[in-house]
Amino acid sequence: MGIKSRLKKGDRLSVPGVFDPFSALVCENQNFDVLYMSGYGVSASLLGLPDAGFVSFSQMNDRLRSIANVTTSPIIADGDTGFGGLANVEQTVTGYEESGAEAIQLEDQEFPKRCGHTRNRSVISKAEMVEKIRVAKESRASEDFLIIARTDSLGIEGIDDACRRGNDYIEAGADILFIESPENESQLELICNRFESIPLVANMVEGGTTPILSDERLFEIGFSIVLHPTYLLGAVYSAMSSAAKHLKEASPEKVADLGALNSLLGFDRIWELDERLSPKN
Repeated sequence: MGIKSRLKKGDRLSVPGVFDPFSALVCENQNFDVLYMSGYGVSASLLGLPDAGFVSFSQMNDRLRSIANVTTSPIIADGDTGFGGLANVEQTVTGYEESGAEAIQLEDQEFPKRCGHTRNRSVISKAEMVEKIRVAKESRASEDFLIIARTDSLGIEGIDDACRRGNDYIEAGADILFIESPENESQLELICNRFESIPLVANMVEGGTTPILSDERLFEIGFSIVLHPTYLLGAVYSAMSSAAKHLKEASPEKVADLGALNSLLGFDRIWELDERLSPKN
C-alpha cells in the first residue's frame, strides 16, 4: 500500500533515513516498509561532504533511482530546496516521480541550504516558497505523489511565523507539513494542535535541536510521520570506526560474514541462474 493510502487510513509511519541501495536493503530486511532518502546521508556517503548544498539534482536523482531499483518499499525523497528556482523545482519533482519516489520533501531555505539542525540557515520569503509548492503540485503526474512542504523558519523567525508559513504552504497545495527543529515538547504539541487536518512530520536527529522522543509519544501528540534521517548513518560511523580501530590493532571484531552479505545482496538468485541455465561441462 502506498504512502497516501496509508496516511488516509490513519497509519503512523516510522521512517529510517537511507542513503544508498545497501542501507535500503538492510532496512527492508528489517521490515521497514517506508524509507526516507536522506540528503545528509547521500552527501556524506557519495561525496564525504556536509549537507550544505554540495549534492546536485542529478546526483540525488541517480541515487534515488539506484535505491528504488533494489527495494519495493515506498520512498520519501529529500528534494532540498528544489535545487534552484521554479524550473528546477519542476525538474526535480518530475525526475523524482519518474525515478520511483512516492513523496518529495521541499524546504524554504535559501541556496546553498544547510542541514536543518545546524547553524547559519536562512529562508526565502513565504511568497517564493508558495510559488515553489504550486509548481511542484502542477508538475507531478499523479496526485498519489505527495508534496511535503518543510519550513526552516522556526529557529530564525519563531514558532508563530513558522505556523503562518505552514498555513500558507497548505493553502498552496502541500499534502504534508514539516516544521523543522522545534526546540521542546511544548512546541511539538503546539504544532499538532494548530494543524489537525493535515499529516505532520517530526524529525528525530541525535544531537539536533529537537528533543528525542519515542515514536509512540510523537504519534500520541499527533504526528503522522517520524523521520530518523541520520540514525543509520551515525550507526555506520560508530561501527566502522570501531571495526577499523580493531583491524588496525590486529584484533578484528566479529562482523557479518560473507554468507550473510551474500544472502542480503541476492547471490542465491545468481547461483540459481548459473546452475539452471549455464552449459554443463
